[in-house]
Amino acid sequence: MSENQNQETTGFLEEEALKIRDARSTLLRFFRSIGRQKVRLLIVLLSVACYTAFNIAAPLYSARVVDLIWNRVQEMWNKGQSFHITWEYGGRQIFLLLLLYGTGALFYVLQNFLMASFAERLSLQLRSEVGEKLQRLPLSFFDGHQPGQVMSHITNDLDKMSEALQTGMIRFFVAVGTVIGSIVMMFRFSVTLTLVFLFFTGITLLLTRKLSHYTLQTAIRRQEAVGALNGLVEESYTGRAVIQAFQQEKESLKKVTDAANDLAKASRDADFLISAINPGIRMINRFGMVVITVLGGGMLLRGTMTPGVFQAFFQYINQAGEPITELSYMLNSMQSALASVERVYTLLDEEEISSDPADPALPSDPVRGSVCFSHVRFGYTPERILMQDVSFEARPGQKIAIVGSTGAGKTTLVNLLMRFYETDGGQILLDGQDTGSMTRADLRGAFGMVLQDAWLFEGTIAENIAYGRPDASREEIIAAAKAARADFFIRTLPHGYETVLSNDADNISIGQRQLLTIARVFLCDPKILILDEATSSVDTRTELEIGSAMQALMQGRTSFVIAHRLSTIVDADLILVMQHGTIIETGNHRELLNAGGAYARLYNSQFA
Repeated sequence: MSENQNQETTGFLEEEALKIRDARSTLLRFFRSIGRQKVRLLIVLLSVACYTAFNIAAPLYSARVVDLIWNRVQEMWNKGQSFHITWEYGGRQIFLLLLLYGTGALFYVLQNFLMASFAERLSLQLRSEVGEKLQRLPLSFFDGHQPGQVMSHITNDLDKMSEALQTGMIRFFVAVGTVIGSIVMMFRFSVTLTLVFLFFTGITLLLTRKLSHYTLQTAIRRQEAVGALNGLVEESYTGRAVIQAFQQEKESLKKVTDAANDLAKASRDADFLISAINPGIRMINRFGMVVITVLGGGMLLRGTMTPGVFQAFFQYINQAGEPITELSYMLNSMQSALASVERVYTLLDEEEISSDPADPALPSDPVRGSVCFSHVRFGYTPERILMQDVSFEARPGQKIAIVGSTGAGKTTLVNLLMRFYETDGGQILLDGQDTGSMTRADLRGAFGMVLQDAWLFEGTIAENIAYGRPDASREEIIAAAKAARADFFIRTLPHGYETVLSNDADNISIGQRQLLTIARVFLCDPKILILDEATSSVDTRTELEIGSAMQALMQGRTSFVIAHRLSTIVDADLILVMQHGTIIETGNHRELLNAGGAYARLYNSQFA
């Protein structure tokens, strides 16, 4: 894997993750997405409000309890009696205090339980919408977007949203309510001590704001270093044979070592800042608490503050101080999550393929295989027209070869035939019927494709062969494998047709993978074949066997063959020579050789 490929799978950097184009619209749409879960969210918010209220009330009531006990202790001391707590003096009050804390804890558990369920349900809903959306996107979308970017929307972005809902949003609402309520209570107890607290809190907020920029930059550098190292490690692993063949082990090791050193330095800087900032800020907070303790102690000695109020004031300091210092991190988390949701909505708003006709035409039954391009015009963008006026006709049962240099438009022509792209003008006819008037499913049901890249899915060999016909019997699967000359090697595998393949099918060779994809087409028994250099990955002997099987398969079927080795298409009924999206020559092999044009030059260059 190259470094660029690795970077796309690592997701977006933190700096990009915080960018929001339209926060208001995204929030409004997010609340619309909540839909039937609004009641659940409302219960969560009510639980947050109740938890915050009990959290604020408990220290206030604890001041009364402590003062009651303190006064009772003094009273018993003055009378020379031993102190003990009774239900009337302390017992009932302590029980009520426990109820306050316990009820608050129950609301805390309830809000977290409901929010976790809410977040995962919403994440599942959006993942399902994205999954359905991907099925409706045109091929041009996938051509213009890297796989890692799309995967990031489905995994990283939605995970970040779920995490922010479960932790960030609840913590934010609790923090806001707790901070406001605590400061109000602190002012009620002592204006002087509250102003001292706010002074030191302002210092910590200022330092946090100043240092957060450096923390973000070091985190970005570490992320980049991780991406670079991962790319080099994977490159060294997958390309180990080439590295050893060219004796570049030392150079490869040096690159990996340098990248590891860069990562170590970036991690050291990031870890130092992360590890040093919080203790530094806490030290300032603790210094502020020492000042408040001294001032509050003086008030205690002068009798202007009771012990209960003194301890309650410190409870409010702890309740308000921690959320204030973490507030910027909470906001960053929620901002990042909002940016993630916005990117998901951007994907959901991508232009979809055009809808199938409301009253579609049906292909002829049975499909004869007549294909006609009539003055077809196409461009990937309006400014980039590739095909100006392409016309040709393929009669049923003919073998049509498409040749030309890279970028000539060979694959584009096939993509138009399958309606992976829509034409900008002209018509493509199947048995005299405009393919645009059919549903894509009906149209593609008449075709079978074997691509140059043998793509297999995770599952057994039998399941991969039956991918186009999941209801096929085992006898039909074996017959298709025999026709593709794949049965012999399949039976040599430990589990035969039940051998499990991963999606990259590392346990069989490239040629064997291609044989399986050919067997897949045999099983579907299509009326029209599209072969994109289907034998390019197999050895000469296997190519001959496949060629024989292909000749039998193509009997009575229309076949479009994209060829680079011209020796494989000398028997074609019609050869289309393409250049820059235009068909510049047509004819069979002998006619084009005698014409002495582009085909003749290309053919002679291969056999000079």
